[in-house]
Amino acid sequence: MRTPVEEGIPVAIEEEEADSAAGSACGNSAGPEETGGARWQRDSEDRYRASFDQAAVGILHTSLEGRILKCNECFAGIVGYSPEELVGSNFQEITPPEDRDSGKSAAMHLLSGEVSSASFEKRYLRRDGSLTWVTLTISIQHDDEGRPQFFLTLVQDINARKQAEELLAAAQEALRVSEERYRTAFQMSLDSINLNRVSDGIYVECNKAFLETTGYTREEVIGHGSIELNIWEDPADRGRLVEMLHRQGVCRNFEARFRKKNGEVFWGLMSASVIELEGVPCILSIARDISDVKTAQDEIRHLAFYDPLTELPNRRLLLERLRQTVTASKRSGRQRALLFIDLDNFKNLNDTLGHAVGDLLLKEVGERLTGCIRAVDTAARVGGDEFVVILEDLGRTSEEAAAQAGNVAEKILASITQPYLLAGRECRSTASMGITVFGDRNESSSAILQQADIAMYQAKAAGREAIRFFAPELQSAVNARAALEGELRQGIRNREFELWYQPQVDGGRVVGAEALLRWNHPRRGVLLPAEFISLAEETGLIVALGNQVLEDACRQLAVWAQRAETASLSVAVNVSPRQFRQADFADRVLAVVETTGANPRSLELEITESLLVEDMEETIAIMNALRSRGLRLSLDDFGTGYSSLAYLKRLPLDRLKIDGSFVRDILADATSRAIAHAIIWLSREMHLPLLAEGVETEAQRDCLAGFGCHVYQGYLFGAPVPVEQFQLLLDGVREEEGSGAEAAPWI
Repeated sequence: MRTPVEEGIPVAIEEEEADSAAGSACGNSAGPEETGGARWQRDSEDRYRASFDQAAVGILHTSLEGRILKCNECFAGIVGYSPEELVGSNFQEITPPEDRDSGKSAAMHLLSGEVSSASFEKRYLRRDGSLTWVTLTISIQHDDEGRPQFFLTLVQDINARKQAEELLAAAQEALRVSEERYRTAFQMSLDSINLNRVSDGIYVECNKAFLETTGYTREEVIGHGSIELNIWEDPADRGRLVEMLHRQGVCRNFEARFRKKNGEVFWGLMSASVIELEGVPCILSIARDISDVKTAQDEIRHLAFYDPLTELPNRRLLLERLRQTVTASKRSGRQRALLFIDLDNFKNLNDTLGHAVGDLLLKEVGERLTGCIRAVDTAARVGGDEFVVILEDLGRTSEEAAAQAGNVAEKILASITQPYLLAGRECRSTASMGITVFGDRNESSSAILQQADIAMYQAKAAGREAIRFFAPELQSAVNARAALEGELRQGIRNREFELWYQPQVDGGRVVGAEALLRWNHPRRGVLLPAEFISLAEETGLIVALGNQVLEDACRQLAVWAQRAETASLSVAVNVSPRQFRQADFADRVLAVVETTGANPRSLELEITESLLVEDMEETIAIMNALRSRGLRLSLDDFGTGYSSLAYLKRLPLDRLKIDGSFVRDILADATSRAIAHAIIWLSREMHLPLLAEGVETEAQRDCLAGFGCHVYQGYLFGAPVPVEQFQLLLDGVREEEGSGAEAAPWI
């Protein structure tokens, strides 16, 4: 099944199993281990998978090159293989050579965009060598930018109908040869067969299956017309069938809705041809009930394009409608607007009241959004707690459209902030909203969505429960950030980063240094961490950058170890939470220490309190693994984050660091002074060494010394400098110490 075969245009090309967007979620944020997007996407995919596996019709996924990506049990049964045997093979391998060109025309029309779906018949080659007839119904799938990606094909076994058609062909011949043989074939068919006059639809003959399907008796049918009996759910469908027969003489795979005697409507798949009975043109038609197939199609489409929780369009359908409205706006000259809505503090509600209550809130928000917009507008759920609204046909100028969009936004915001009664609890929620107006610029749908997203984050930054419009300068900032990310990647590859060192002093004696990162940017000169560290954290580049920092610091420790006067110096290196959470972090650190020859007891890793929020046990395990090999560990910026005595007594720490914000205000602010005093007292009682950061004046040093802190770092003792200058400063201080002069501060 997996040997190369002649490539051809695929007759069945598949969609991806899930969209980043795609599909919307059936749930919401599930905490650190499972985000809101992950849970609702998982539920949606589970529902899709169940429909896929249990469908009464074969479902086939193939790539643009004709490779089978996935199929369900029903399709595998049609061709006599297991799904596992089919995945990875080319559809041509199960197609007889004479049928391999049967789908080229349909595929070309689909790929060119001339049609949105196509149906045709073909044969497949079963595993036992026999041939089986199928009807293929194909639709093309696109990515967010409208590019064709995959095709979805519904496959129906039509062997019984083919046999019936052969019987009909034989029956026509039998009309001339043997009335009895014809009537037997006609009446014994499992599909509905009837003869009616072309001119008025009066039934001349019908078989038992037709009567059973429609619920009529033979006397109620023969001599009466289909329009009179109200058999066609839409009478215009018969007119279309007759027109096709006039043009082609035959019609295959004509889908229409029919009505039974009891009023029940069902889908039928009909093939028909024109014959003459005693000189009167009649339609010989054969049909079968395909309601199960249509139900499966509708369910699959709904799962692919709608959010199961709120029943709103999902991201995939939103992008399709956005593409359509962009095109319509260009034609009409009227402006549109897109609103990006994000619920404020939704995770807190989820964590406190549970995901079931969070789901109820999301459903209620979806209903309130729908109630605030017109029927022509679109409200969609595109993420865990993110919604998007498209407002159609606004004013002809951007100013007028912006005013109209603002009014709707205010209405939505007011509706969302109204109290909710969820599972017997009264809850409240607010939202932040970004708006972009479009229609007068040549912009893609993804760019429009990004603009509204940027404006939404501006609303968040403004304090939440706010509305902000997109402005070009926001896009400029985003572009600049994207450019900086590219330069950051290049800088890491080119090793443009270097470590500067700031002295750490104990009683006037230099005992170590903190390694601080600087970027030697090729155009902008030396950049401080504030200009790039947050971006490195967001993009994950902090891991590669942190590894470089660790390697450079260890190499410098190994160099200093060769000189007696610097062998006792320690180096403190900041560790990013994202770097610390890497599965191989401890092993990587120990490998770097061993490779560079650095003394592990001279290396101090500084962690921040944010690490302690996620997984305390894992954090302690990693710290113990490092400390058991001689490394020292300190807690940076103590008192500014999630400080808790409960975790402090459990952590294997070698030092606390008082944050510079307390030191800066220690003289002017009684609260800062009290906090610094308390931290110093706590460290003394716990026998935990302490270092104060950000010491800039002698008065600050004296105050800290009065409280009992005698190890400092700050501009009073020296600014961060490249390693060469740091070495010169070290040598200068030692000369002054050797001369007997009082050690001078590092200025």
